[in-house]
Amino acid sequence: MIIACINFMNLATAKASRRVKEVGIKKAIGASRKTLIFQYFGESMLMTFLSLLLAILMVDLLLPQFNVITGKHLDLTFNINLILSLTGIILVTGIIAGSYPALYLSGFNPSTVLKGRFIGQSGTVTELVARKGLIVFQFTLSVIFIVSVLVIYKQIEFVQTTYLGYDKENIIYFKPESNVSKNLETFLTEVKKVPGVVNASSIARSIVGAQNSTVGIFNWEGKDPDAIIPFEIVNGNYDLIETLGIEMKEGRSFSREFTADTSAVIFNEAAIEVMGLKDPIGKIFNLWGKDLKIVGVAKNFHFESLHEKVKPLFFKLVPEEVERIMVKLSAGKERETIERLGQFYRNFNPGFAFDYKFLDQEYQAQYNAERRVATLSKYFAGLAVLISCLGLFGLASFTAERRQKEIGIRKVLGSSVFGIVYLLSSEFTKIVFIAILIALPASYFLTKHWLDNFAFKIALEWWYFIGAGAIALFIAWLTVGTQAIKAARVNPAKCLKDE
Repeated sequence: MIIACINFMNLATAKASRRVKEVGIKKAIGASRKTLIFQYFGESMLMTFLSLLLAILMVDLLLPQFNVITGKHLDLTFNINLILSLTGIILVTGIIAGSYPALYLSGFNPSTVLKGRFIGQSGTVTELVARKGLIVFQFTLSVIFIVSVLVIYKQIEFVQTTYLGYDKENIIYFKPESNVSKNLETFLTEVKKVPGVVNASSIARSIVGAQNSTVGIFNWEGKDPDAIIPFEIVNGNYDLIETLGIEMKEGRSFSREFTADTSAVIFNEAAIEVMGLKDPIGKIFNLWGKDLKIVGVAKNFHFESLHEKVKPLFFKLVPEEVERIMVKLSAGKERETIERLGQFYRNFNPGFAFDYKFLDQEYQAQYNAERRVATLSKYFAGLAVLISCLGLFGLASFTAERRQKEIGIRKVLGSSVFGIVYLLSSEFTKIVFIAILIALPASYFLTKHWLDNFAFKIALEWWYFIGAGAIALFIAWLTVGTQAIKAARVNPAKCLKDE
């Protein structure tokens, strides 16, 4: 909206030279500056109101798609709050957009204007500086948007493709009900025999997200008595670590061959590090007064989103605590395997539906907000660039029109089409280049601040910023160049025939 207001200001002030005589005559026959200010603000308000009518139509058409992108259920229902809000938008936007033209045009001196000495072909210095400054500002915003889109896209890509330390692909989970819950071990044994099933186990809660955390009474050899270390606890069954594909750094996983494993514990690397243990295998960890033997150390894995650092965690073998069953499927045969699993589940548990979900979908759900930001930012960046280019297009058209006679004389004197295009484009190129120089450091700090929300993130590569600047510059050249080429190809006889 700010960029659109800037366009209105720029185009209104650019056309000011055509309205100076109107202002001079109106003031000469008694119009006050206040009257002229109201006139120009009225024009701005009318333009904003007409834009609002068009916008309401577009919103009505685009709202269903917007709801899909954002996951919302918005509808266009007119009530007193919406009407007041729209009225406020009209007033604020109209005043912002019309402020500079109204205050600028209404201040012309009638005697100076009517003598033709007030404004030259290129406008006053103040007008030109203000106009260029506004172009710099709007293209700065556009470049920041472009950089943001690139960085958000790369971070989301990193989040979706980085190795988590466990294999979330082709794993389904479902709740154990009735016969399944009562005969869990038998069910798991039979499930593993279903063609296409790689492995199966059970867990007390989801492996995705924060686990049960404890800062209870626990001790180990060499523990600092004043240390308060929270541990995440994963209560699971045999084969859980294998089903998830979590790698062991040392030691072993839980095994039915060792009957004492119900008094065993497996830590991750982060836990061993904060505990300060050397050669942890075989050492005793006392939890709530019960001695647990450390039988293995699992490599770190991301059970929470990449916003968080990997926290100290340990696995306990608690087969009776089960909230969900997890089944690893053979890659490429998921559909057939799920059909067989469904049939087996219904036979084992008559009267209950086989209601399953994929583990990777649960993981992706952690980043719904980021994906929506990524999608919306693409649209916002596109709109920002489009609106900026509309303003640049209008100014380039107007500049070419005002300099028609100059262009005609240059062509008569032998200037080439390329030379004229360069002449008309160079001024705008400098302005956009200044905007790029301002936008790049600003976009670096903004994107860095956003990435700081992630414990694991991409590096800010130089080409994100140079690429965004190049895109903005190319679009500006394309916008201005079309008008410059059109102006440069005009027959000089047409623009000089009245001389």
